[in-house]
Amino acid sequence: MVKIIARRYVGTENVYDIGVERDHNFAIKNGLVASNCFNKSHSTAYGYVTYQTAYLKANYPLEYMAALLTANSGDTDKVQKYINNCTSMGIQIDPPDINRSGLDFTPAAGKILFGFSAVRNVGQNAIACILEARNEGGDFTSLANFCDRVDLRAVNRRTLESLIYCGAFDKLESNRHQLIKDLELVYEWAQSRAKDRASGQGNLFDLLGGFSTVSNTTKNNGFDSAPKASAIQDFPPQKKLQMEKELLGFYVSDHPLKSLRQTVSLLTPINLSQLGEQREDTKLCAVVMLNGVKKVMTKKGDPMAILQIEDLTSQSEAVVFPKTYERIGFLLVVDTRLIIWGKVDRRDEQTQLIVEDAEPVETVQMVMVELNPQQAANIEELHRLKTILQEQSGDKEKAKMPVIGIVQAENSRKLVRLGWQFCVQDSRITVQALQNARFTAHLKPLLSN
Repeated sequence: MVKIIARRYVGTENVYDIGVERDHNFAIKNGLVASNCFNKSHSTAYGYVTYQTAYLKANYPLEYMAALLTANSGDTDKVQKYINNCTSMGIQIDPPDINRSGLDFTPAAGKILFGFSAVRNVGQNAIACILEARNEGGDFTSLANFCDRVDLRAVNRRTLESLIYCGAFDKLESNRHQLIKDLELVYEWAQSRAKDRASGQGNLFDLLGGFSTVSNTTKNNGFDSAPKASAIQDFPPQKKLQMEKELLGFYVSDHPLKSLRQTVSLLTPINLSQLGEQREDTKLCAVVMLNGVKKVMTKKGDPMAILQIEDLTSQSEAVVFPKTYERIGFLLVVDTRLIIWGKVDRRDEQTQLIVEDAEPVETVQMVMVELNPQQAANIEELHRLKTILQEQSGDKEKAKMPVIGIVQAENSRKLVRLGWQFCVQDSRITVQALQNARFTAHLKPLLSN
């Protein structure tokens, strides 16, 4: 139910703060109003629109989120935010499909289907041409069938490559690398057929009704004559996702951090979408994808870097100052998965993360200490554990690896992330110290095989 706040201000006639808190704060932040109160007619409009959108989201979530994604398709940050909302609502986003996608994001079979208009290098003329050919001749059956039926003057080679790389042809051929290699041959083949038709010459296989000497028993659709490249292995999963990100603005079919979702929730109590809500100088860590690295020089000539990072919820900017850059600069490679430690910084109303350390997720090993219910309830045992961890923390500035407690009962198992004050410097030495003190402890890689 929409929460509406009504508050009358002393000495102010007919002026009320009536509206949804979130929309009111948005209006103030973006300069739509000048103070904490605004005209009643504006308040009523805000409240009414919010009620309508809340009703649509509650009763028609699929259609509402599809419309929201379409309306914001030009804003990558917002689209990623809404896709994350869809995930939390149990709504799956399907990548573009050459036989199902339309111009915009559309609801389909309980999911939201990516629209062609949100794919880079695919223009309006190309989309119109694809949809027209599909409406007239039905579904496309192969890459050759597609190239032969669309106007290649509107759907050029670059457009086709983008559609292949983003996964639009996956239902016809899942091997994207094979499709790219085939395209080099099929494109010229289809252009030649188009020229023959334009000149009235036709094609021998068309005249013979698609006859093929390869098999008289198999019905041929006229495209067996299309050339095909030698069989080749598909792109690695990481490369496929990288190309999806480049063309769609974000990962759709999968995400490099998705397999780490449960573990990440133990290490990082907040995500990047909540960065703006944190107090300045708050210490935190985050598991992120490194999307961009801009190396800059200070006035003294020292190198530093501005990073573009993202997690499963949002994108953000991070700064690596010279002293830190000297230690971790070699790790800052685009499309690398990192765990970073740092603090929140606000400057010119912008929130960013000041990176103090970083490590590839492949090398991170967490300290896991197991406690039975009796130990967890024993003050002396907990004090012993606390003492050992404090001894292993050493220099607080260098202690970054969190410790995860496992409370094991007969029918339950609970994981608890201990506070920042119990972070340790060396995971292996800490586990050895815990084992020497008769605690059950072991190392667990952040990235499981």
